[in-house]
Order: sequence, then C-alpha cells, then structure tokens
Amino acid sequence: MLVVGLTGGIATGKSSVAALLASHDIPIIDADQIARQVVEPGTRAHKQIVKAFGKDVLLPSLVNPTGSSSGMDSNERDCRWCTRPIDRKKLGSIIFNDAKQRKILNGIVHPAVTRAILWGVLRAWLRGEKMVVVDVPLLIEGGLWKWMAKVIVVYCSPELQLQRLMTRDKSTRADASSRLYSQLAITAKVPYADIVIDNSGSLADLDGEVISCVGKLERAVGWGWMVSWLLPPLGLLSAVRCLSWRAFKRRRT
Repeated sequence: MLVVGLTGGIATGKSSVAALLASHDIPIIDADQIARQVVEPGTRAHKQIVKAFGKDVLLPSLVNPTGSSSGMDSNERDCRWCTRPIDRKKLGSIIFNDAKQRKILNGIVHPAVTRAILWGVLRAWLRGEKMVVVDVPLLIEGGLWKWMAKVIVVYCSPELQLQRLMTRDKSTRADASSRLYSQLAITAKVPYADIVIDNSGSLADLDGEVISCVGKLERAVGWGWMVSWLLPPLGLLSAVRCLSWRAFKRRRT
C-alpha cells in the first residue's frame, strides 16, 4: 500500500485538494480531525493538558438547572473538569508567542496524533486499500514526511497566500502576515515534495492538477500493492526499501 503525505501552508488550499482526492475514492486520514479527537474529555492527552496548563484552558462547565453544584458529592465536584472540552482559542493564545509552552503542548499532542495516524494506516491496509493519503499540516516540521512513500505539497505564491488569508479571515495585512510568517514558508516545503500541486489558478485548474496527481500515484502503485497485501512480509520489505531510498536521497540533497 502506498502511504502518501499531503501538506501545504495556511490558505494554500490543502483542504480543497484533500476533498478532491477523496472524490477519487482515495481514503484520507485527517490529522487535524485526529488532533481534535485525541484531546477530547476523557482522553489521556486531555488530562495531560489540564495538568500542564491548568483548568483555565477548559470551556466553562455546564451547571445544573439551579445554577449551582448542590447535590454533588466532593468527588463529583472535583472531577467536573474531566467532562469539559479544551478551549482551543484560549490554549492557542497561550502557546502562540511562547515557544516553551508550544513545545510542551506539542509533546503531549503529537505522540497521540502519530499513534492514531498509524492505526488509521493499518486499518486502511487491512481493508485492502492500494493507497492512503495522510493529510498533515505540519508534515515537514514534525518529521512525519520521512515515513511517507510520497509527499504532496500544495503550493501557491506567498503573496497569493497572504491575499487569500486576508480574504478568508477578514484580517488586516499585518495580522495575516504575522500568522503567515510564524509558520515554515511554503517555499521551504517544496523541496520535500515528490509531487507539487500548484493552486495558483481557478478551481477548474486545481481539479486538473489533482487529476494529474492521481495519475502519478496510480502509476507509482502499479500492481505491486496486491502482492504486498497478499504477502505481508514482502510488503514490509518493500516499505523498508522505499523509506531507506528516500532517506539516502535526502542526505545527498
């Protein structure tokens, strides 16, 4: 099975590309969706975040109709936070300009997301899928690109990226620039790509780019995926060979 990493930059159109790929019956593993799921109340990551950042990063609790906590025993009152979702906006404001706090959060969330992605890939393989696309905004920054057989980068020029971001968020140029330049530049991601999808044009142009991309992926898969699925040891050897070759090529560039 061909495992493909999909990434881009803010406002480059990665989500649109993921939707178009899905329309070609290619399974998509959405890391953003997983990142929300792994911090839901009751999860280990949720408890770790509260321990690291305090209960102030939780959304307000739901109270009983009388607006009080009467009728609850002490254990119930102490554990009400367990059912309160993370206030993503408040947590984001804490880590946005604080690298140390951001590192702490990433150390909690990234391992949980990585485990969920691996399980998603395994389930796709068990279903007999010939390829799966892993949609990860921080594919390059987090190092997950090393584990992908192919990497797709959705690209548009930084200036177009900025204009789209301003339009989408109705923000000023200064605010949009601040968000854009806080991330790894899209031009720095392109060298990691096996396939670059240029999203500088219309939706019709993008559709054509995706069709071309799907054709390249189909040719890369060939019929070997069936043999690898029927004979798992061969599939494992093929994956090791592919990843080793990618690492070798990367060291030479």
